[in-house]
Amino acid sequence: MQAKNWCGIDAVELLKIFDTDVEVGLSEEIAKKRHEEYGANELPEPKQESKFFKFFKHFNDVLIYVLLVAAVITLFLGHGIDTAVILMVVVINAIIGYIQQSKAEKALEGIRKMLSLKATVIRSSVRREVLSSDLVPGDIIVISAGEKNSADIRILEAVNLKVEESSLTGESVAVEKSSAVLPNDTVLADRLNMVFAGTTIASGSGIGMVVAIGSNTELGKISSSIEDVDRLQTPLLKQTAAFGKVISSTIVISSVAIFTIGYLFHDYATADLLLAIIGLAVAAIPEGLPAVLSIILAIGVQRMAAKNAIVRNLPSVETLGAVSVICSDKTGTLTKNEMTVTSVMLKDKELAVTGTGYSPNGSIFDGQNLVQLADYPNLKELLTAVKTVNEANLRCDEKGDWIISGDATEGCLLTLAEKMKETTQRLPILSKIPFDSNYKYMAALVENEQSKWIYVKGAPESLLKMTGLTASTVEGDYWHEKMFQHANKGERLIAVAAKQVDVTTCFINHSDMESGFRLVGLVGIIDPPREEVIGASQQCRKAGIVVKMITGDHKDTAVAIGVQMGIGDGKRVLEGKDLDRMDDKELAQAAVNYDVFARTSPNNKLQLVKALQAEQHICAMTGDGVNDAPALKRADIGVAMGIKGTEVAKEAAGMVLVDDNFSTIVNAVKEGRRVYDNLKKTILFILPTNVSEGALIFVSILFGTSMPLTTVQILWVNMISAVTISLAIAFEKLEPGAMERPPRKPNAKLLSPYYIFQIFFVSLVICGGILFMNMFLTDQQINPSIVSTMTLQALVIAQLMYLFNCRSETEFALNRNFFSNKIAFIVSIILIGVQLLVTYMPFMNLILGTVPLQAKDWVWPLVIGVLVFTIVEFEKWIVRHAGRFRKVR
Repeated sequence: MQAKNWCGIDAVELLKIFDTDVEVGLSEEIAKKRHEEYGANELPEPKQESKFFKFFKHFNDVLIYVLLVAAVITLFLGHGIDTAVILMVVVINAIIGYIQQSKAEKALEGIRKMLSLKATVIRSSVRREVLSSDLVPGDIIVISAGEKNSADIRILEAVNLKVEESSLTGESVAVEKSSAVLPNDTVLADRLNMVFAGTTIASGSGIGMVVAIGSNTELGKISSSIEDVDRLQTPLLKQTAAFGKVISSTIVISSVAIFTIGYLFHDYATADLLLAIIGLAVAAIPEGLPAVLSIILAIGVQRMAAKNAIVRNLPSVETLGAVSVICSDKTGTLTKNEMTVTSVMLKDKELAVTGTGYSPNGSIFDGQNLVQLADYPNLKELLTAVKTVNEANLRCDEKGDWIISGDATEGCLLTLAEKMKETTQRLPILSKIPFDSNYKYMAALVENEQSKWIYVKGAPESLLKMTGLTASTVEGDYWHEKMFQHANKGERLIAVAAKQVDVTTCFINHSDMESGFRLVGLVGIIDPPREEVIGASQQCRKAGIVVKMITGDHKDTAVAIGVQMGIGDGKRVLEGKDLDRMDDKELAQAAVNYDVFARTSPNNKLQLVKALQAEQHICAMTGDGVNDAPALKRADIGVAMGIKGTEVAKEAAGMVLVDDNFSTIVNAVKEGRRVYDNLKKTILFILPTNVSEGALIFVSILFGTSMPLTTVQILWVNMISAVTISLAIAFEKLEPGAMERPPRKPNAKLLSPYYIFQIFFVSLVICGGILFMNMFLTDQQINPSIVSTMTLQALVIAQLMYLFNCRSETEFALNRNFFSNKIAFIVSIILIGVQLLVTYMPFMNLILGTVPLQAKDWVWPLVIGVLVFTIVEFEKWIVRHAGRFRKVR
């Protein structure tokens, strides 16, 4: 069945289109044919990658390609140990990447779990239960309270029907439904004659017709959009990919140049020259860097988990540090998704109500004075009315949490009544008028103190008509002013009225509601903001991060909530229908210029995320509902709520907040910035060794001397330093002022000009010191094996000393925080122990080609290490006092 705007077609036409009847329904024969034609009411299975393919994807890196070529050449030349070591390094990196990879995509499976298992339909004039998978277009379905809907349904009959659809549309309260025909261009959240798959019937009943199943439902469209949405590559992965290409290009060009020089100008055997070139390539490649980056990110994941933020894939850790915009859903994310009464307006008083959510902990105040019910007869009457004319129930579960069954608005009115110490009565109902969206009120006939009354609650405009109050009267003006004031605060208003009737009255109907009522009061209700959001929003602004609210709620409510939380200017707001009319350029401008978006559809959220990304923003999207899932997946980092979030949202997101606390995002941003700073420090620490090794080999080939290190020794230095002492940097604290600086730009280079300068400066110091040592030792005719071992130890010791230079970018290393990172000293001791084994254990001598050293042989490596530390600290002192650091960074 081709998709249409079913909300704009009347019931008679619908029955013709689907060839069915309300009383009879489809026959089993027709239902079977349609099941064969349209398929089962199920969502398609997601595409899965094989584990084999996922593992080998980790070899898809330009630096790995260079290493694999080196392994092939060494194997061809008969150097099996070199080949084995190189391949072992490659495989270890792949294994680490595979282990740390995020779990397979489960969003579609999560959506399928939202569908009800069974549904009640009318077929051949008989009501019967069928599996939800057996529903077909044209089925007449019976709608009952408490059921979860398994298809998109056009309502044909509705009795007090309310549907909880916040997970799909973002609407914070249960939506009243009716069968009235609507305009064809009605937005999703306003299609009041439709019930959608994945939503829940809060109250009432009805009859409807299945108009869409499976992937054709609104839920199915979201499912398809999740599958179609591509996750963007994180800023770090983009930077490291570009970084890898630069290194690989440099290595290839340098290798060709050095091979040409060695072959044309020196008497090297071709095999020896190839081995030397492989040594140069291996020296220049930071083999341990991928593993170290993965481990540092994994440590960041653990630290975030301790702060209630579960990160589902490693690169997302540092993405948070680059975020420039947080797009947040309102309901359940910025607000609690628990309707709460905050004010009560009586004829002569306005009272404030404390406490949030459905817990009856709280009080009612008149100014600073605690209200006593005996002193406020109008309040007592109002509480009695809202407690009596009420179909919800409030209870405390075994965990101590207060929950409601029924409509959320009615539940919060019960909570209001329970906050008074003097318990109000829930009077027996003699006759009632159920809520009807055409009348917008609910009424009950009760007996109270030997007299009979009609209590009614509902929309203020409906009840004011019953009282005869207009804005032209003093009392009417008073109530209209109160309505205006509180509506502008984003409160939803419920009015309560009463009328005494004759004691002989036994039944009531709508004709009894036309006049004669007295307005008892108004109740102001909000979905309260989370207390922590205001402070978190302020911290975001300080860190240069813009918070935008994207909600399915009405624009007045959105603006009012935004003002309370410091989001937007309290005036400017765009609705989803406005966004739908914009082209890409207009949408991009609107996404940047507006901070509050209301009545949005799932597609609008996705559009805004894409528009912000097109404007070079690193975008985070928070949410908890099914409607948030496509945008969560598309965002640079999707953040789902862990407690009230749907499984769909959690699986589509890159991070889940265990405590549903918006301020946890700020803590995660801090951790992201710390991780990124430490990643850069790690690269700054590792690369000088690689450049030094490459320079040593370059100079050796250039001048026709023997190689100072073998390929296996180079790999050892690169890996052992990377997986030991470089890990210490992962535990460094957040840099001072990190949360006061603006987010880094998406196109920012991984290494700033200053970092590049320092890498080459430190490499020059290390390489220069070792070359001087080798020249001196060669003149002394020292055994080449001893020189090679001393060179290896000089490289490791120089890097160990340089570790303490890198712990702070500009501050003096020997400061008061010198001992704050205990891991730095632990890994230093481990490295020293390992290097002693390399020098004095026979089997390590055999593998690495080292020899035992005498005590005097350690003097040169130690002196070079101390010189590196001293010279680098002097360079940092010059930069610090010249005041140029901030400019060049």
